[in-house]
Amino acid sequence: MEITIPKTSGALSALLRADFATQWSNRRAVMLTLVVPVIILISWKGLVAKFGGPFALSNAITIGLIATGLMGYSNSIARDRDKGIFQRLRVAPIPSWSIMASRLIVQLVMIILVTTAVFIAGDYYDKITLTPAEYALTYITAIVGGAVYLSLGQLIVGLILSPETVNSTTRLVYFLFIMVGMFGELNVLGQTVHDLEQWSPYGTVKTIVAAGMELGKWNNDTSMALLLTVLYIAVFSTVGIKRFKWSSK
Repeated sequence: MEITIPKTSGALSALLRADFATQWSNRRAVMLTLVVPVIILISWKGLVAKFGGPFALSNAITIGLIATGLMGYSNSIARDRDKGIFQRLRVAPIPSWSIMASRLIVQLVMIILVTTAVFIAGDYYDKITLTPAEYALTYITAIVGGAVYLSLGQLIVGLILSPETVNSTTRLVYFLFIMVGMFGELNVLGQTVHDLEQWSPYGTVKTIVAAGMELGKWNNDTSMALLLTVLYIAVFSTVGIKRFKWSSK
């Protein structure tokens, strides 16, 4: 009896269709991910005149990226692992990397959607417009920034097996990033917290995203933030992948 092994491209295509279908079935959560940064951007309308459009846009995009990487990616991975979905997929004649690649491609689309939603809201409500080059570079920096939170989400599911604990942990980290990031950025919590926030994952992502919107203001601090962002990705993803288990049993 001849056994036909599907091509990797065909298997990946099938996984993508299934993962996008799952994402569509959870469209309420997707809409929440898109709406929260837009609401924050609108509520910060008064700060645009004081701190500039890139300040407001970059913070809103960063908050959306946190939700995508933590609330979206890590929780879905933990839930599917607990249901045994990964175990069933691993016995199929497809490479293991394609299983995670499909999930990451879906999150990449979410990063683009979040960034686009913030751009549209910024243009419509705050009249913030960028040049085509600045839009393009901001998409690139948003993808790099999104990789930080995807790798952080991978770290969390690599260290924690219980989906309930993963959910509570991501919510806590999400809350801390937003509170410390937003208020630290405004220097409400003191200079020490402000300095720590600047070089935290929130601060470095916000810095490179903002720099993408103002090409002429890229400086040494921005380059250092980019370097530290890449370092965060490398550390989080390396530990997260190394410690990841395909089953929660």
